[in-house]
Amino acid sequence: MSKARKLADLLDSAGDVSGGKIADDTINSEHFVDGGIDNVHIGDLAATKLTGTIPIARIADDAITNAKMADDAINSAQIADGAVDDAHLATGITASKLTGALPAISGANLTGIAPATIATSAPGSPSAGDMWFDSTAGVVAMKAYNGTSWDQLSNRMTATGGTITTSGGYIIHTFTSSGTFTPSEAGTVDYVVIAGGAGGGAGMGGGGGAGGYKTATGFSVSASAHTVTVGGGGAGGGPGSARGGSGTGGPGIQGSNSVFSTITALGGGAGGWEGGSHIPAHDGAVGGSGGAGCGGGGGINGLGAAGTSGQGNAGGGGSDNCGGGGGGAGADGLDASGTVAGTGGAGSASTYSGSSVTRGGGGGGGVRGNGTIGAGGSGGGGAGERVNTPAGSGTANTGGGGGGGGHLNGGGNQGAGGAGGSGIVIIRYLS
Repeated sequence: MSKARKLADLLDSAGDVSGGKIADDTINSEHFVDGGIDNVHIGDLAATKLTGTIPIARIADDAITNAKMADDAINSAQIADGAVDDAHLATGITASKLTGALPAISGANLTGIAPATIATSAPGSPSAGDMWFDSTAGVVAMKAYNGTSWDQLSNRMTATGGTITTSGGYIIHTFTSSGTFTPSEAGTVDYVVIAGGAGGGAGMGGGGGAGGYKTATGFSVSASAHTVTVGGGGAGGGPGSARGGSGTGGPGIQGSNSVFSTITALGGGAGGWEGGSHIPAHDGAVGGSGGAGCGGGGGINGLGAAGTSGQGNAGGGGSDNCGGGGGGAGADGLDASGTVAGTGGAGSASTYSGSSVTRGGGGGGGVRGNGTIGAGGSGGGGAGERVNTPAGSGTANTGGGGGGGGHLNGGGNQGAGGAGGSGIVIIRYLS
């Protein structure tokens, strides 16, 4: 066969070399001119036919979209260090996508966070929300300012002792008899400590003074037992005969002190007694609040006594026919005038028991015959009496003073003075 015949056998009707005439794997890269194969000469290729690295220049900008990438196709090995910044992160990434420990954050890089004061005394001019770490020995607690006071946030204590109630975010311990207050740990408390009221004097007697009244906030207590003593009320002067006659009449008796830890409230001062010539018993006695002087006539009227600073007020003086009013926690007792006996001094109100309660009223003065008796002061003070009728007693657990006893006209018998009311101790702290 001629060479011309053999070449013709290789060509198709168009004069091109027929693919069927070329053996498999006969043509390799050395048979192609550089750049000779372009897109027109390449059909669809399977991915397995591609090896090596595809030059970036061969991929158009933005050509690879989410739809072009298989799920989980890109892992950390495919991402260059520092390539992903805030601009590449979508919002709403869930916490479950974060694993392992987060790196430490320098406080120097945090902004908009107010520092807490660390000190043994509260910062001056605080605003609501300010923080204070109280480093006082025995306290050591974080506190926050609520707009009016500092609330303790850590190391909150509990305690035993007394009758325990709650109100307005406070735990309240009320002692109507002596006992022990024992906190679980050191902290601060608010308290009201009221001593026993004094008895009123007999016969135109002066009203008894209220028991001393002490109250404060932020009192530091240690984690130990603190003694609580509730003072009793003093007895009223007993009935008797006027101006040295037979009988056992006399002045009232002082109230007893109340104590909480280092705090002592003094018992009320006794009311004076009309009993003959001018003697000290006519005058009221000094106490938490002072006792009132008795009535006597003939220039022997009793004088009111002073109260103790920070605890109570003075009692009133007597007139010819009436006793004065005992001093109260909130006000002086009134002097007697003519046939009108003195009113007991008003007490003082506190909300530490959970509601506003007034305690520590002074006793009212007693009168001769049918004069006007002295009313007891608000807060448990007993009323005075007329003729030979026993006077009213102070209300229990208010520290109210007893009223002055009455006197029968014409030198007759003297009525007994009223007894003072017992005291109370109330302690509260934030729950």
